[in-house]
Amino acid sequence: MFFLASFYIALALFVAGTLYKITTWFRFRVGAEIEGVTSFTRMLAAFRGVMKTLASRKVFTLGRVFLLDGVLQLRILRESFSRWLMHICIFTGFMLLLLMHALGSIVTANLFPQYLSTLNPYWFLRDLFGALVIIGVVIAIYRRFIKSRPYFKTNFQDAYAIIIIAVILFSGILLNGVKITSYTVYQDMTYSYMGMATDEELDALEAYWVKNFGVVAPHELENVDEKTLEMGRQLNAMSCASCHSPPQSAPLSYGTAKMVSPAATLLDKLPTTWILWYIHYFACLIGLAYLPFSKMFHILTGPASLMVNAVMDKDSDPANMATRQALELDACTHCGICTQNCSMRTTFETIPNPDILPSEKIGAIKAFSSGKTLDEKQIRDLREGVFLCTNCRRCTVVCPVGINLQEMWFSVREKLIAQNYNEYFTLSPLSFYRSVIGEPCVREQGSHPAERALDSLGKIFPFKKDPEHPVALAPADEAGRGEAPGEGLSSDTQTFSYCFGCETCTTVCPVAAAYDDAEAALDLLPHQIMHCLALGMRDATLGSGMLWNCLTCYQCQEQCPQGVKVTDIFYELKNLAIHKAHEKEDEQTTQTRGYA
Repeated sequence: MFFLASFYIALALFVAGTLYKITTWFRFRVGAEIEGVTSFTRMLAAFRGVMKTLASRKVFTLGRVFLLDGVLQLRILRESFSRWLMHICIFTGFMLLLLMHALGSIVTANLFPQYLSTLNPYWFLRDLFGALVIIGVVIAIYRRFIKSRPYFKTNFQDAYAIIIIAVILFSGILLNGVKITSYTVYQDMTYSYMGMATDEELDALEAYWVKNFGVVAPHELENVDEKTLEMGRQLNAMSCASCHSPPQSAPLSYGTAKMVSPAATLLDKLPTTWILWYIHYFACLIGLAYLPFSKMFHILTGPASLMVNAVMDKDSDPANMATRQALELDACTHCGICTQNCSMRTTFETIPNPDILPSEKIGAIKAFSSGKTLDEKQIRDLREGVFLCTNCRRCTVVCPVGINLQEMWFSVREKLIAQNYNEYFTLSPLSFYRSVIGEPCVREQGSHPAERALDSLGKIFPFKKDPEHPVALAPADEAGRGEAPGEGLSSDTQTFSYCFGCETCTTVCPVAAAYDDAEAALDLLPHQIMHCLALGMRDATLGSGMLWNCLTCYQCQEQCPQGVKVTDIFYELKNLAIHKAHEKEDEQTTQTRGYA
């Protein structure tokens, strides 16, 4: 009764947690575009959208995406074979164990009337499915904790997902192995099914099981000869074979039994089987009850995100777009693929703000979208993280669950801007992007955001030219001239030293081509910025118009014959400028408070 009650409690918690999660999709607001729309209105819009999709040809798109990307996970396969193998092994093995073993009395027994967990092929299949999950867990441990990947971070949810699956699987396999060796379990079986047998028959069956089935007897067997073993074989065929296959057909369980057999007698004296059964049972219940709040919830939300993104377009109802983004927050698997492909990830080396990394700012966005009160530092980190983005869509393209990350960053930016959380009005990528799409707030604020950013930063990093020698540069201050070339820059952007002044970067730059006198308009041209860095005049570049008007088209970087990462260098310089500006603001704030 206790175990049945605990199962229903865990099931109720799972259902309640799942329903709560679904309600958050209609309550959370990632962007600011639908602040006046109620949750009920969003539910109605979602219902209408689902009905409209099911009544259209898009239903075939849903089926195709569910099968190819949701079940077969071909989207992950295109990105990484090892990651695909990990997912397929864990997902396939665990779901088959759930259906055939955990729900065996409900599913398998109804499909196969002769089903018994200790009979083949069921026993063999259970071990096979368990082996698949173990292979997946081993790959996950290797990828998460052993394989060195830059900017790859592990949090509690990542560790929990691996630990709970490992506990469930290894406790189950160890339980089966101990049962195979247990003399007590063997005796319980013979008392239940061979109560009328003679002592001679029981001894013969025991000898046969000790020799062939892995049972470890706590005493020496006497008079074991071929005749006795033959009698045991016949008794086994008549009384045991109908419900118990040879354990050798379950290689994982039998292999575990052989490993623990030296300690089998001691384990049998202790309530080992009960302890392992409790661990296995309650680990399953904990996993079930906590699933809606854990990373593993992406088993449900991942396919949902893929299908929703496959059928929605820019003309979809804004209420459904907002609901989709809230769903995407739960669909994130924290796999880190977006961060590995992010063109801004190297910025983390200069500005150690985790929210700069795409995979890390999802958690902060979820808290911000839920209405949770964030402190000043959390808001500042999130603000900096979503503004430092190149809009290159690399994160969106590689996301295995189809999250439109670029659109999510933009929605959070707009919500921050609407709430007057401004960040040097965004660097040129966002300024350019907002200007292109014609946001009303850009027009209402007068001057172009890039110009405002340059004006505010130019006061901190003044750019100076000698009027008689336009190419001769003066540093922003005395400290600027004395710094070592490349000091403070990441390893990826040290490539400025390869530049030999061919001016290819300047020639292909669309920003420079837009001006009759580009040098006068932009202060420094791309190749001149590389020269400044080589001369140790980094601060002289931070207030130049070229740096802040860069369109991030990567033409300069792609065409450079020396492999100089010009665009990446520009990004790091801009991030460094913002970081220094923050330091100056903090210094001024401290001085003001001290004076007060």
